[in-house]
Amino acid sequence: MNRLLRGLFGFVVLAGLSLPAFAQDTIKIAFIGPFSGAFAPQGDAFLKELRFSMDVVNKTGGALGKPFEIVTFDDKLQPAEAIIALKSVVDQNIPIVIQCVGSNVAAAMIDGVAKNNARNPEHPVLYLNCAALANELTNEKCDFWHFRFAANVGQRVETLIRALPQDIGTVFLINQDYLYGQSVQADMRTYLAKLRPEVKIVGDDLVPFGKVKDFSPYISKIKQSGAAAVLTSNWGVDFNQLLKAGGESGLDVKYYTLSAHLNGGPTAMGAGGVDRVYAALDFHHNIPSETGKADADAWIAGFRAEYPDFDYTWINYRTMFEMLQIAVNKAGSTDPLKVALALEGLQVTDALGQTNWMRADDHQLIDPLYAAVFTSGVKYDSEHTGFGWKTTATVPASALAQPTSCKMKRPPGA
Repeated sequence: MNRLLRGLFGFVVLAGLSLPAFAQDTIKIAFIGPFSGAFAPQGDAFLKELRFSMDVVNKTGGALGKPFEIVTFDDKLQPAEAIIALKSVVDQNIPIVIQCVGSNVAAAMIDGVAKNNARNPEHPVLYLNCAALANELTNEKCDFWHFRFAANVGQRVETLIRALPQDIGTVFLINQDYLYGQSVQADMRTYLAKLRPEVKIVGDDLVPFGKVKDFSPYISKIKQSGAAAVLTSNWGVDFNQLLKAGGESGLDVKYYTLSAHLNGGPTAMGAGGVDRVYAALDFHHNIPSETGKADADAWIAGFRAEYPDFDYTWINYRTMFEMLQIAVNKAGSTDPLKVALALEGLQVTDALGQTNWMRADDHQLIDPLYAAVFTSGVKYDSEHTGFGWKTTATVPASALAQPTSCKMKRPPGA
């Protein structure tokens, strides 16, 4: 009897110890981003948009009857810190990781996830990239475990050049000196030559990433060049300081940008940016009302009520969670391999009624982009400036399905 009781007691203890592994009431997703340092405001803004997008999906049932939950990890926008964070993600048995900020960090993440999954097949990780945009990430650096839920540099630059007015004859290029900025610089030259060969490039600078405190020397070069427009992918503090220096110097040019709409950009521009700053972007608050999408307009009104000081700029975040919901339910689990296979080729209609799909060849989201001008007289302003974005052109996903050079190596079972 004593032996039987001891055996039963041991079974109860073991069952109790193993219970938490089976009692998870959420599907945890890691978010690795900059939550300290110069780019912490971007990490905070991205987190707000991710959580709001996640909540939309959670209200429809989440996946497997469970809500998604975001767990944050700080990478300080440093590749080495991101790899340390990735190890913590693996140690905590979180199967899905999101990273959005910095193509240099994303490149390290692709390598880190691939190495982990090869060496540690019992605990693989699926990497969802929602805003690291360098072309290389879904071309020569493409990897089965990496899915990019954002248009890449080439798609964005093509949209920007297509939106360039015919009366612009001279341009000055200015970009950040790291993987993303270098990728944009190359594509600006490529698409200007392809789509607007008559436009002359009168200046081309790469600036140290996140280190320039005074952009007035660059503004002086732009003035001396006689450029009619500045084409820039600068983002975060680098974009804000560029606009500030241009405003203080009275520089009279139009800015065609990839990041003017991001957190802090509208405030940095203020009235000085009105009808002078254009952006190629995924989304802005006024698109739903411009297109008569009442449900999406109500969704944006809800975001503004919850986060009155921020703009929701990445509709693909919502699309990412909607695709993830479908893929996890289809897979019947959060197993990274099964979810990855379910994501490949998946097609959805986004909140604006536009078609998006995840291309299986390179795991690149093919989605629509918009060109917009910062102006007055719009329904929703940005960051309490009294000014906001108005669409000037829509480029459907089908027009942005650019070719890929990806030669993806697939793991066993895929």
